[in-house]
Amino acid sequence: MKSSTPADDVAHILDHSEELWRTLGGERLFITGGTGFFGRWLLDSLIRANERFDLRTSAVVLTRDAAAFRRDMPSLAANPAIAFHEGDLASYGFPDGEFSHVLHMGTTTSLATFQNEAPLAKFENIVIGTQRTLDFAVKCRARKFLLTSSGAVYGRQPADVTHISEDHVFAPEPTNTASAVGHSKRAAEFLTAAYGEQHGFDATIARCFSFVGRHLPLDLHYAIGNFMRDALKGGPVEVRGDGTQVRSYLYAADLVIWLLTILCNGTASRAYNVGSEEDVTIADLAHRVARLAPVPVEVHLAGLPPQFPRPDRYVPSTRRAQDELGLRQLISLDEAIARTLRSV
Repeated sequence: MKSSTPADDVAHILDHSEELWRTLGGERLFITGGTGFFGRWLLDSLIRANERFDLRTSAVVLTRDAAAFRRDMPSLAANPAIAFHEGDLASYGFPDGEFSHVLHMGTTTSLATFQNEAPLAKFENIVIGTQRTLDFAVKCRARKFLLTSSGAVYGRQPADVTHISEDHVFAPEPTNTASAVGHSKRAAEFLTAAYGEQHGFDATIARCFSFVGRHLPLDLHYAIGNFMRDALKGGPVEVRGDGTQVRSYLYAADLVIWLLTILCNGTASRAYNVGSEEDVTIADLAHRVARLAPVPVEVHLAGLPPQFPRPDRYVPSTRRAQDELGLRQLISLDEAIARTLRSV
């Protein structure tokens, strides 16, 4: 059965995560958010790891609409190692049986964010969904729990901080309702650490920044996705603002390795930034995508005034993950862009 992940990406993931997958051999996983961008990469990796290493690992995936996922990703949905449990993140009924690992990647959807979901609805969905999944982790006697949080927990990155670390104590302004994700993920992190300590399972946290790879939506609010859409249509690549915002992007194949490492080897009640330290302005990013497109295209910079009067950065320090877990960015930004353009 053809993999939805390109063969070179599958090889990259499995070559750098064999020991991690072997620790999951024969285990039963419960995954929220398994049908999204992160989840599709993870499920495909699980299937290929089962095949290569004869693991017999299985996963039950929470989804709002299993039929839609089966239509969109038939090669993943048809694999016998994957089962689906339908329900809403904040109110789903618990599946039967025990699970060794719970991966809570469920959150508000990308489409809901793009459509300006109400801040309170977004906050409640993330916080209540996290507590619901933690309650299930207790019931199913999980040994390990992974929460995918967000770099939004730090609020707006100070202008004099080039790479924000887990030790920084910055936070979103409490009355800024536009920071609903940051506020709710902070609460979710607290719940995760508190449940782990009280109920005796290892709870780890991946603070995720920005990523690129197959399955990233090209028509929502992701700049790099929009640039790829423009480039694949023949250009020009449109930059709506002045292009001075600074971001970084970790390739999804590296992301899978990082998430597995934090799940299996991370310290309980500890958060790890997940992302790339290779910073780039949005203008430069647009030019890179345009240059790496199958047929190079032009870039159109609108040059509109910046949204904020001071530099806008969203770039992590990953020193903790590097020093404690031996993690590294293995695929450069240019290579990540090239691979994604070939696969979308």
